[in-house]
Amino acid sequence: MKKIFCSILLISAISLSAQGKKFFKSGEVQLQNPVEKINLRYANDLPFVQVNINGKTYNFLFDTGAPTVISTAVYTELGLEKKHKSKVKDSQKNKHEQIFTILPEMTVDKVVFKDVGAVVMDFSVSELSCFRIDGILGANQMAKLFWKINYSENSLEASKDLTRFNPADYDIVIPFDPKPQKTPVVETDLQGKKIDLTFDTGFSGRVKIADDAYDAQKTLKSIEVYGTNSIGAYGAAKPAQGHIFRAAALLLGNKSFSNEIIATGNTSLIGNDFFKNFIFILDWSGNKIYMKRIRNEPARLESFGFGYRFIDTKPTVAFVFQEENFPLKVGDGIISIDNVNLDGLDKDSACHYFLNRVESGKNTIDLKIRRDGKEMQVKLEKKEFLSIKGLSV
Repeated sequence: MKKIFCSILLISAISLSAQGKKFFKSGEVQLQNPVEKINLRYANDLPFVQVNINGKTYNFLFDTGAPTVISTAVYTELGLEKKHKSKVKDSQKNKHEQIFTILPEMTVDKVVFKDVGAVVMDFSVSELSCFRIDGILGANQMAKLFWKINYSENSLEASKDLTRFNPADYDIVIPFDPKPQKTPVVETDLQGKKIDLTFDTGFSGRVKIADDAYDAQKTLKSIEVYGTNSIGAYGAAKPAQGHIFRAAALLLGNKSFSNEIIATGNTSLIGNDFFKNFIFILDWSGNKIYMKRIRNEPARLESFGFGYRFIDTKPTVAFVFQEENFPLKVGDGIISIDNVNLDGLDKDSACHYFLNRVESGKNTIDLKIRRDGKEMQVKLEKKEFLSIKGLSV
C-alpha cells in the first residue's frame, strides 16, 4: 500500500493579477479526429505529456492547478515576445514577477493549440529541476477541450464532443467553479464547513486543507506534524505546525467519501493520490468533473514518520511526525540510509535519489544523520498511522 504524506510535491495553484486573468482567454485548438489519444506518462505521482514546438519535443506537466507555463529556456530558445509582466503567486504563497507571452503553436500528438497565453518561469528552482520539465500544459489550455484521464493505464484522451466519453456512465458528478485561469475549484463539506478545494493534477498528494479550516473537535483521529511537506514553484514554505487527520466524511458533488485522510497546510487541494483510483472526465463547458471508481484502495497512512528534501543537493529532514521520543528533528542532515551514501552528492545524484528514494518499499531503515556537528545512528520502522481498526464512525 502506498505511503502518503511523506514527501509531497506541489508546483501549482498559481494565482494571477487582473491583467493576467484576461490574458488566458486567448487561443484556439484543432483536432484531426473526433477523439484524440494523447501520450501520457504517469510517474512519481505526476502526469506528463510530450509536446512539440517548432519541430522540437519538450516535456510538460499536465496540471489543472496552474495556467500554461513555459520555461525561461524555451522562451529564449523560441525568441518569443514579452506581452507584459505581472505578479504570480505559487501554492506556498511565495510571489514573483513573471513574463507573460503568447505561444504561437504547440502540438500534442495530433492536437494543435494556437496562440495560447503562457507564463514564463524558471524550473531550475530546488528539486523541481529533477523532473526536467520544460513547461506546464495548464487549465486555460485544457478548457478548450473535454478530457478523459486514467492514470492506471497512462491514458489521456481529448475531444470537442463530451458525448464521445459517455459521461452518463459515470456515477460521481462534481460541479466546479473555474478560476479566471480556468483552474477548477470544487466545494466540499468537511466537518460542517464549506471548503473550496483546487482540483489539482499538479499535486501529488491526496487531500489538503488550509490550517484554519481544521477542527480538532470534529476529527476522528489525528497526528501532529511539524515542518514542510510540499514544494511550490518558488520553493518550500517555512516549517510550521500542522495535522494529518482522518475525517468521517468528505462530501464531493453527489458522493460522500468516508474515512479520508487529510493534511493541513497553506492551501486547500485535492490531488493525484485520490484521482489515481478513478477514471475522470474534465468538462469546462458544463463546469463538471465526472468520476468512475476503478479500484477501491482505502486511504492509509504508512510512514517512517518523517520526510526529507534535497536542499542544495544535501538530504535534510524537512518534516516529522511529532511522536514522543521520535529521534529525528527538522534540519537534521542525512548522511546515509541503509549504507547508501547520500553525503556530498552532485546535482545528478541528488536528483536520482530524490526521484528514487532509498527507503521505498522497505519496512525498516538504518539512518546516519548529522546534527550540530555530531553524527548519530537511528533505526526506524515503518508504521501505519490513523488506522481505522476499532474506529467507530
